[in-house]
Amino acid sequence: MATNATTMSTPGPGKDFSIWTVIWASSSGTMIEWYDFYLYGSLAVFFSTLFFPKGNETAALLASFATFGAGFLVRPFGAIVFGRVGDLIGRKYAFLVTLTIMGLSTTLVGLLPTYESVGILAPTLLVGLRLLQGLALGGEYGGAATYVAEHSPDHKRGYLTSYIQTTATVGFLLALVVIGVTRHWMGDATFRSWGWRVPFLISAILVIISIYIRLKLKESPLYARLKDQGKSSKAPLKDSFTSGKNWKLIFLALFGATAGEAVVWYTGQFYALFFLQTICKVPWQTAYTVVAVSLVIGTPFFLVFGAWSDKIGRMKIMCYGCLLAAITYYPLYAGMKHFSSPINVPMLTLLVTIQVIYVTMVYGPIAAFLVELFPAKIRYTSMSLPYHIGNGWFGGFMPLIATAIVAATATSTNPWIKAHSIYMGLVYPIIVALITFFVGMFMIGETKDTKIWAEVAPQAAAGD
Repeated sequence: MATNATTMSTPGPGKDFSIWTVIWASSSGTMIEWYDFYLYGSLAVFFSTLFFPKGNETAALLASFATFGAGFLVRPFGAIVFGRVGDLIGRKYAFLVTLTIMGLSTTLVGLLPTYESVGILAPTLLVGLRLLQGLALGGEYGGAATYVAEHSPDHKRGYLTSYIQTTATVGFLLALVVIGVTRHWMGDATFRSWGWRVPFLISAILVIISIYIRLKLKESPLYARLKDQGKSSKAPLKDSFTSGKNWKLIFLALFGATAGEAVVWYTGQFYALFFLQTICKVPWQTAYTVVAVSLVIGTPFFLVFGAWSDKIGRMKIMCYGCLLAAITYYPLYAGMKHFSSPINVPMLTLLVTIQVIYVTMVYGPIAAFLVELFPAKIRYTSMSLPYHIGNGWFGGFMPLIATAIVAATATSTNPWIKAHSIYMGLVYPIIVALITFFVGMFMIGETKDTKIWAEVAPQAAAGD
């Protein structure tokens, strides 16, 4: 699927900013958006007691996960709305707007009244703010990934865009650290009373800093040249969604990359944390520590696999990551259950770290892959849609779907299924990961040799 073009040198970010300034400014804002978005996910079990009726713990937990999923539900719509803005007006403007919306929404979550105070209005307001967060995140990632990619040399695009890929995990890690420190410092009673608001309110400070940094950036040089040459799209939605060829690329990107990547991401990080706390009954301090240490160990591998994808290709790494996850999830989670009673922290950390390594395999190269798959004039819109359907729907609802499957199979009349019900939630990510492996390996061509600057500067000289 790669674009055919003559070999060329890629113009860089220009004299005003180094590529590392571009990466830092883009990554810091994206990391803060992920921090904002995943604060709720990190407290989903806890929020079920704050914003939903008491009496049925399973129903409240499912409602809490459904609210978590509401933010994912609208992410594709955010991709369409802000993708259009990014292709029509510019990458920088779009992700400035999304960062502002995310920051305001997250801060307001920290000011919400609980169910005990205002009844049904509490979850209603919470869902509304989660929807705004989802819309904002739907526009953020495509802009940041495109912005960095359009500053990067062709031969380093996988490596340089992999810094953007670290932001989701680093944002999740930051959420865990802030929650853990706040909860430990305040004590459980105070945290449950009002301390849970602090991590959300901290977001306001982080967002202001990030907006200040991003305001200093200029537009992507590739997009600027595209617009100067009159080649930018005047109707990005029409150009993206009325082309049969482009729809084919969108579906291939979804089922051959982003769907599998998403379930591996959410299984290896969020579901691992949920499984430790609710199924294995590991104390929250220990569960947070296990996942946080695993994230610290695993995060550098985003850069390793991103750089490796520049040499051997994006699809092989992503597809084999999906296959490894599908084959080994059951023994990994059986091992987590075994080593949680009595608690063996080193082994639990090892088992979660392996899952995080899978995450880095499927996620590290994917930004470069998506950028290379679509033409520049509709890149922001086209790449954002399959990414956020995959991550928003296939991945975002993974904890809810898996929890529902576990609950349903726990009452099965089949003795074997009932005895193994705690692992039945893994059926969902295993099936999706296998679908992505087969579609990605056998239906999508390699993209790493695509020369994205050829669209605007086919005769560019070195250093142009």
